[in-house]
Amino acid sequence: MNTGPTAIPSTHGLLTTIAYQMEGQPVQYALEGSVAHAGSTIQWLRDKLQIIDSAPDTEDLATESNEGLYFVPAFGGLFCPHWRADARACLVGLTAGHHKGHVCRAALEAAAYQTVEVLQAMQADSGITLSSLKVDGGASANRLLMQFQADMLGVPVIQPVVMETTSLGAAFAAGLAVGVWESMDELASLWAVQHTFEPQLKDEMRQKYMAEWKKAVSKSLGWVLEDMPQEKKKTMDLLKILDVKSWTPGTASTAIIGSLLVGFLVGRWQRRP
Repeated sequence: MNTGPTAIPSTHGLLTTIAYQMEGQPVQYALEGSVAHAGSTIQWLRDKLQIIDSAPDTEDLATESNEGLYFVPAFGGLFCPHWRADARACLVGLTAGHHKGHVCRAALEAAAYQTVEVLQAMQADSGITLSSLKVDGGASANRLLMQFQADMLGVPVIQPVVMETTSLGAAFAAGLAVGVWESMDELASLWAVQHTFEPQLKDEMRQKYMAEWKKAVSKSLGWVLEDMPQEKKKTMDLLKILDVKSWTPGTASTAIIGSLLVGFLVGRWQRRP
């Protein structure tokens, strides 16, 4: 989420970062929601479980319903908004009736649930209500995922003609620098919609799915503390003390000083014998 020329510290587990800077203009900041595994979960199905040959196979194999199966892809912990290094991936709700189609469905849904969590955090930090979501990247080509994302957000999901927006943005920035285009407004006119996915899920079902996802996430927590190196345990203990979700809104300077303190203390702990 672009926050303009002001760096806003998050109180809901997001990362404050630099978005971009155009020549002769102030730095533009953003609130970022970092998720460890979304599209890469599909790669895991292909390369490790070997239940699909390519990413598009998930759309063909996925069942119409997850039938109570949830996949939390916390392979190396959970990022935004949980920040739990002790979490590990899990499939919950598994029965003898489930098959690889359900696993594919649960893996796709996991990306949507994590997106919902990030956007809820952004809305809580900004006070801005989401009216639509513009998507990009390889996963945005999956129509089943995009429809489910719209269903879980309750707002339209807009798929662009050019889905590799990162590459397109780099090309646009280079073009602006050498005079191919004159302004940001001109660039905006080049962006085009391929398809808009309208939400179709009833609100009670949306709430049910999110509640079950949160229950599944709770089952992924606390798996590796016994085997975790001592310095990582100390880092986790410190992060719990400085849990950003429990902060009250403060100033940017307070957040910066706090982050420097964390870096200093963690560094000191990691150098201890």
